[in-house]
Amino acid sequence: MQTKMKMVYWKGEKFWVGRLVDHPEIMTQGETLTELEENMIDAYRLMLLDDVPDQYETKEIVLAV
Repeated sequence: MQTKMKMVYWKGEKFWVGRLVDHPEIMTQGETLTELEENMIDAYRLMLLDDVPDQYETKEIVLAV
């Protein structure tokens, strides 16, 4: 399964810094843009899929609020 997300990023004093638009609580940094992207993928997996086993299924649901 692939998930596409937008990341906003900028160059800090020493590192590239970024956060996910849909999950602004997920933020990380890297020495290069490539490292930032790799770190963001790792951070996303850790924050959202930490307790989920490698073999899982997904299903779209609708919530009425």
